[in-house]
Amino acid sequence: MYAIERFGAYANQFRRQELDTSVLHHAKRALLDWHASLFPGLQVAPVPQLRATLHDETHGADLGVRDLALLAGTAAHAAEVDDSFRQAMYHPGAATIAAALAVSRGQKITGLNLLRAVVFGYEVSTRIGMVLGREHYRYWHSTGTVGTFGAAAAAASILELNSEQCTNALATAATFAAGLQQAFRMDSMSKPLHAGRAAEAGALAAQLTRKGVTGSLDVLDGEMGLSQAMGSGQEWDHVLETLGSVHNISQLTFKNHIGCGHTFPSIDATLGIMNRYQLDPCDIEHVHVATYGPALDIACYRDPQTENEARFSVQYVVAAAILHGSVRLNAYTPQRIFAPDVRAMMPRITTTIDPELDAAFPAARGARVTIETLNGKTYSWLQSHRKGDPELPLSDSELEEKLRELAEPVIGIDRVNTLIANVWNLDRLHDVRAFVSHSLSEFGQA
Repeated sequence: MYAIERFGAYANQFRRQELDTSVLHHAKRALLDWHASLFPGLQVAPVPQLRATLHDETHGADLGVRDLALLAGTAAHAAEVDDSFRQAMYHPGAATIAAALAVSRGQKITGLNLLRAVVFGYEVSTRIGMVLGREHYRYWHSTGTVGTFGAAAAAASILELNSEQCTNALATAATFAAGLQQAFRMDSMSKPLHAGRAAEAGALAAQLTRKGVTGSLDVLDGEMGLSQAMGSGQEWDHVLETLGSVHNISQLTFKNHIGCGHTFPSIDATLGIMNRYQLDPCDIEHVHVATYGPALDIACYRDPQTENEARFSVQYVVAAAILHGSVRLNAYTPQRIFAPDVRAMMPRITTTIDPELDAAFPAARGARVTIETLNGKTYSWLQSHRKGDPELPLSDSELEEKLRELAEPVIGIDRVNTLIANVWNLDRLHDVRAFVSHSLSEFGQA
């Protein structure tokens, strides 16, 4: 049996499996966080440009499933506040939940089945991402590639595709998978589109399969399959060993800061020193950040000139943490990015790869920060995990507050509170169409 068939066979088993209440709770947490990512992303490029393009094509008519998935998936990744699954180096929510909601809009399904679709999308895609691993992540943006499988699996679950159909949906999704790391190694607007296209492609793959379209069953493990073309020929033998017994959706990281998640342990360690020792930024002579290699490869801008570059700059976010005590949305205004005190602090911040922390990646994301003051004192802090990782999780109330902070300026506090209540009660809904309409009301028309 090919690897893709094994995932398809699991679809039927999963449909009959009763999910533990804790797993459903984690799915609700993922939905809360997805909405917290969606609304601030609406005004972040390239979302306004994408909406305008779709408006030109649809002449103001309601968006279809594919366009809705494309737009919602792009918006949910644009503000860089979406969830992640460390071992797959992957943001699963943006594409998976966008596709699930887009396909659900016209379907009379229960809230429980929507939650099950989300869980299924996470479980399938995170395992594919784990197999592809660090070698894949070297060149490919996993949120675009692996996200296609999450979207396809969730959409297949919503459409109640059988085992054979789910297999073909995933097989077709595999040949749609794309997204290059190089797309965000210089300032550009392409990165969020990876998540949007993954959501669109996964939804389309499931829709096509329902009409009888088939895919290549050896697309993952064949001689010219995904693991050869986009990896180092990884083996798939153990990919399903924990399916049904371990739920990866319970091991998500939810962002506690705004920006590239690879910078977060450096922010946490910096804030730990500043808060514990009550340091005055004016007294800091030098800051050294030691972390894992990919963090410095991706968050590589030493002199950021744009909002996007600032999000991917260790020097900038550490300087912002020192001077302002947090790195939230207001950290990325031009006034903050080009503030004289920030610009004076950044050259004092140096970086290096820590071999121990690099060896622990991707299972752990850590940083060691050392701050030297003008009077010769030295303070160090090892942050082995980020606040928001499974080892240091955000509480339910912290997730709610994150949603309120990021969504209230866009949709108002009353709608935010309604959304929170609906998510926590989703498994009791007999028909999700009103919930989906409420969630995606900003996308009713292009």
